[in-house]
Amino acid sequence: MKSSDDTGSTGATVLFDVQGRTGVVTLNRPRALNALTHPMVLRIDEALTAWEDDPAVHQVLIRGAGERGLCAGGDIRAIHDDAKAGTAASADFWRDEYRLNAHIARYAKPYVALMDGIVMGGGVGVSAHGSVRVVTERSRVAMPETGIGFVPDVGGTWLLGRAPGLLGTHLALTGAAVGAADAILCGLADHFVPAARLPELTAELAGAPAAEVLPRYSAVPPPGELAGRRAWIDRCYAADTVEEIVERLFAEGDPAAKETAETVLAKSPTALKATLAALRRAPEPASLEQALVREFRVSCNALASPDLVEGIRAQVVDKDRDPRWSPARLEEVADAAVERFFAPLGAGRELTFPDPRSC
Repeated sequence: MKSSDDTGSTGATVLFDVQGRTGVVTLNRPRALNALTHPMVLRIDEALTAWEDDPAVHQVLIRGAGERGLCAGGDIRAIHDDAKAGTAASADFWRDEYRLNAHIARYAKPYVALMDGIVMGGGVGVSAHGSVRVVTERSRVAMPETGIGFVPDVGGTWLLGRAPGLLGTHLALTGAAVGAADAILCGLADHFVPAARLPELTAELAGAPAAEVLPRYSAVPPPGELAGRRAWIDRCYAADTVEEIVERLFAEGDPAAKETAETVLAKSPTALKATLAALRRAPEPASLEQALVREFRVSCNALASPDLVEGIRAQVVDKDRDPRWSPARLEEVADAAVERFFAPLGAGRELTFPDPRSC
């Protein structure tokens, strides 16, 4: 994990406070873009459980320290080290993280997420499952896992599989970051509030319910891009394979579609195929919890994939941005290699949800 100097002045990686009627969670690793660690996940879940039973707390708000973002995801350098060492640290982290995601989705009180700035991967997991999701003109929301040889998790396949048309497939394969309007269009957020008004909004939430306060702050977001691209996105991503999706994108004759094809081809071929398979199966689970159980299998099995270590090396460790995927081409990825991502983990290793309130 990253050192303690990634935290704010208090030294604590996550802060908790009750402001009037609102329990406030502040992710406090601004130098690390508030990336989640296992202890942070456990402390957040403990606080949510306590506040759920506290009659003085009527709602919860989560935000990130600093001005760069709510949360850039999990600590992927630690995942890289775990994958290389072959230990169980990542599985233990994901198990508790995914349980937290389900807890947030089923939370008994309003859960307000301020999705300001960068919100990626695990940051989506602690925000987009909430009941009140606020984006700003600075928001950049993404599930960028295919770029590190991984597959969208934290309920990402559940969320993206339910986006209008095939927008979710587009976001999952490309890892593209979207702004406020597109996040709302894709069902990842609900309200747009200008960033300058967030302190005022937070202060007012201390004394009034979110449903009463938000209408006074919500505004129309700046125009997005995806609505105008829906036609070719839905047409191209309807293909059965990643190879055919890329072919259709190149054939569109639209510069944006061509750029999208090139973006897809830069990602891990194995992760792309596993991601498409996960999304094609996304409508099958009857609940978020069932989707998380499958994502947990995929995540744990991904630890044995060489692309995960290589992708993190290229993006975070060496930062050469030149991953050497294995295999390097889509057509070289065997069906059996994709199916291995979905293999059961065995007795005692599967994700479960012991708390009935999260089911």
